[in-house]
Amino acid sequence: MLSLSPDAIAKPGVRPANPCFSSGPCAKRPGWSLDALSGALLGRSHRAPDGRARLNEVITRSRAVLGMPDDWRLGIVPGSDTGAVEMVLWSLIGERPVDVLAFESFSATWADDIMAQLRPPAARVLAADYGSLPDLGQVDWSHDVVLAWNGTTSGVCFPDGSVIPAERDGLVICDATSAAFAMDLPWEKLDIVTWSWQKVLGGEAAHGMLALSPRAVRRLEETPPPRALPKIFRLTSKGKLIEGIFRGDTINTPSMLCVEDALDGLRWAEAIGGLPALIGRSKANLAVVADWVALSDWTAFLARNAAERSSTSICLTIVAPWFRALDAGAQAKAAKRIVALLEAEGVALDIGSYRDAPPGLRLWGGATVETADLRALLPWLDWAEAQVRAEYA
Repeated sequence: MLSLSPDAIAKPGVRPANPCFSSGPCAKRPGWSLDALSGALLGRSHRAPDGRARLNEVITRSRAVLGMPDDWRLGIVPGSDTGAVEMVLWSLIGERPVDVLAFESFSATWADDIMAQLRPPAARVLAADYGSLPDLGQVDWSHDVVLAWNGTTSGVCFPDGSVIPAERDGLVICDATSAAFAMDLPWEKLDIVTWSWQKVLGGEAAHGMLALSPRAVRRLEETPPPRALPKIFRLTSKGKLIEGIFRGDTINTPSMLCVEDALDGLRWAEAIGGLPALIGRSKANLAVVADWVALSDWTAFLARNAAERSSTSICLTIVAPWFRALDAGAQAKAAKRIVALLEAEGVALDIGSYRDAPPGLRLWGGATVETADLRALLPWLDWAEAQVRAEYA
């Protein structure tokens, strides 16, 4: 292998205008500034009419952009996407057998919660290594099924909803936090969908969204939770859905500053053409990276099946011989060194793979990321890999 001095490797001439490629919180929408928050109801009660109206506006605009069916409920809940998923799991799991699909960090967390904490009478974990979906032919759709539509830490997503039967006995509980607003969600094949503000539209953290189909509402009202629930998880009262949650009456105090920011992202989404435009922007980002990977001699997609590759959490693995020759600890250090070089240059922030994932890179390709910025970043990835390869030679 040719040994080069790191100082002899030329830096690319173009830098991304925005180096924020984090997978959450994600880049703000193009052109965002603090002026977008100037109308926030600071120092006001979220229970006052104006506060309730703003919260309900987040709900109604989200429904419209996503094309959610009219008979679904949508509410704002505490604890980001994690809070939304946990509310549902603790409220529903145990009424019937459950299948959990675990193929990356967060879906594995839901599996652990169900098996170790909730301990339903009958449950199965259908697992797959990073880079693949579980064997979907093994899913029993008469069971309740818990899945992530997009694996944020593996870059693997469901290509569509064709595998899910339209007529099914169980509920499909879908964590869509890094899919909502960037991928088509087959609402007719799902029953519960969750996401957070800090992903595709670049909102701020700590607030979750919970969407319920009529089937899910019926289950909540007809089957009491099989366990005691803390107040922050309760979705029903006296056998009826707490409808206020789905009109903007939040369970606990929300940040009205974050509410204003969420509204700004939704208005931007509407202005650029709604869901089709958001999906198109994300797909364009994946296409740029895919073209580059096809010519690369040192990296590949972690997701092996092209049809299952995420356009938002784009996860890359390092396949260069020099890297594969290292032991696991050295591989982790080398990958972190690549990330550190890019951060030091100010061209890419927070693009290391998730701590539980194989060592590599993770680029956010959601709708708020400009394709031109990703295109400008890619030569810098080659530069950083060449730097580290020379250091290890």
